[in-house]
This record gives sequence, C-alpha cells and structure tokens, in this order.
Amino acid sequence: MRVPGTRRTTLRRAAAGCAAVLTLALACACGPKGGISQDAAAAHPSTGGTPSASITLSPSAAPSAGGSSSASASASGSAAPTTSASTAAASPSTSTAPSTPSTPASSAARTSPSLSAAPSTSASPSTPVAGSSGSPAAPATTAGTPRPAADAPGSSIAYGTASGGRTVALTFDDGPGQATGQVLDLLAQYHAKATFCEIGPQASANPALVKRILADGHRLCDHTVHHPQPMHTLSHDKQVYEIDAAKDMITQAGGPGTQVSWFRAPGGDFSADNRQIAVQDGLRPLGWTVDTRDWSKPGVPAIIANVQKELHPGGIILMHDGGGDRSQTVAALKLLLPWLVQQGYTFDFPAS
Repeated sequence: MRVPGTRRTTLRRAAAGCAAVLTLALACACGPKGGISQDAAAAHPSTGGTPSASITLSPSAAPSAGGSSSASASASGSAAPTTSASTAAASPSTSTAPSTPSTPASSAARTSPSLSAAPSTSASPSTPVAGSSGSPAAPATTAGTPRPAADAPGSSIAYGTASGGRTVALTFDDGPGQATGQVLDLLAQYHAKATFCEIGPQASANPALVKRILADGHRLCDHTVHHPQPMHTLSHDKQVYEIDAAKDMITQAGGPGTQVSWFRAPGGDFSADNRQIAVQDGLRPLGWTVDTRDWSKPGVPAIIANVQKELHPGGIILMHDGGGDRSQTVAALKLLLPWLVQQGYTFDFPAS
C-alpha cells in the first residue's frame, strides 16, 4: 500500500540533495567569495581587490603575457564580453594601451601596428627612420674618380699644403736665376722651406744652385723646358717633351738621388693631357692660391698686399726667382717672411 505523500517527499529530498552537491561543486570551482583568488589578486595589484565577480584569474597568468587575460579565465556562464578587455587594461605591464605613462618606448614600438622598426632602429618618435614615410632618404653616393697607379701621385691639382692647418707653402718659378741665391739666404734666415719650380735649361745652366736648393732642404718642381703659353695648344708629343725633358735636365743638374715631385704648367694652363703626362712621370700637378703678381713688377707694397689679401691657412704662394729682374721679389720677401712668422704661420711643402 502506497502511503500518501511519500513519493513527493522522496522527490523533494532528492532535489535538495542534488542542490547541495551542485552548490559544493560550484564553491570548489569558483574559490573564495569575490570572484578572484588571493594569489591572482596579488599578481595584479592594480585591480585594487575589486575585480568582476564573474572572472577568475589563474595565479599562473603572467603580467608580461601582453595578450587578452580571458584565455586564463574560467567561464562561469555569466562573463560579460567587456570584462576581459578592462581587466587587461588594468595590468601595469600590458602594452595594449600606448598612452599609458608606464609603458616603455620599446614596448610601444613592438606593439604598435603602424611601426615595423628593425631591431637596431630607435623607437623614439623623434628619430627619423631612413626610408620611412616622412623622413628624408639617404643621399646617394657618387662614384669617385678613377685612382692612378699606386706608385703615382694623384692627378688632381694640389692647392694646399701637405700638413694643412696654419701652414704656408712658398713656391718660386722660372729659376734658378740671379735672384735664387738671395732667396735661399732669406729662407735660411727664417728656417723656411720652399719649392722651386725650375725651367729645364735654367737648371742645366746653374747646377750649383740646384744642388744648394737640395742641400738646404728645399724641393724641386718641373716647370717645362721652354715655358710655352698656352701649353694646352701644343700637340701631345710636344707636351710630353716639355715635361719629360725638363725633369731629366733638373735631375741631372741636382745629381744622383735628385727627386722632382711636382709639375706646374706655365701660367697654370693645366689640361687633362698634360696632367696625365705628369702623373705618368710621377709628378703631382701643382697650383697656387696666392698670386703675388711679382712677375709684373707691380712694386713691393703691391706684392705684400696681394699676399695679405689672399692668404689663408694651408695656402700656396706663387713668386718668381727667375725670368728677369726679381729685385722687387727679394725686397718683398724680406718683409713677408717676418710677417708670416708673426701671424703664426709655419712653412710646409705642397701636398704630394
């Protein structure tokens, strides 16, 4: 016989038992009341202990994960879709918000979708990146002029001293002549060195002066055989003769071991042809930066004024010790040498 109400009572007791089991299971799964475990709260101090009750962060969720923290969350069926984003923004090490003051520039460079910098590129926004939008492109390099042989001097014209700085190179053309001895005396008095650009036949006619030039520590330059002007109008063979023969005459006058280091075209009339001839002879084309115009005999004050107006550190002064009366040159040199010393100049040779 069935007792009335017994089945209903049994069902109620079964339902109550299931509810108790379900409650216990949820309590084990969700942890302490509040929704975030104590270990997870310690790992994220910026949450302030008041996170959403529907998200449980695992203690193994590292701050440097940088991605969405929802991957380590246990879904309880009531997680709001915006909760994971707000939780990630609360992490101090999360670099998804570039405007966060504590985010280092390097992290911003790594996470910014608009910047794909190379590892060696600075992430500072003020530093332009070559080739990037809005930054100037690197200038294109130009090919250098072909270099001469290793044992030949440069084919470019020398317009400065070998040492640079506050130095000056004194050069004397068209000798050796009657004024050469006086010039050498003055140079010795001030311990000044100079370069003598000699005419071939003049060297042959005055070998003693050539030897004295070398003995006093000065140097020699090829100034052709006949001083032709304009030189570039001569045929190639004639220009070869003017340079080659003059060099031979100068070296013979100086004796064994005589070295001629430069070539100066008469009137500075250099051309690609005579420069190449000079280079093949082991001579560096030699120019000047100060023209005293002493060859025109303008007067001693004018010669000095030209030097004082045109001279700059590292310059090359053009004067003459041959080709006629050079008394004005000698008189001007007597005044120029002490002036150069007072101005702090030292004496050097041209670049070779």
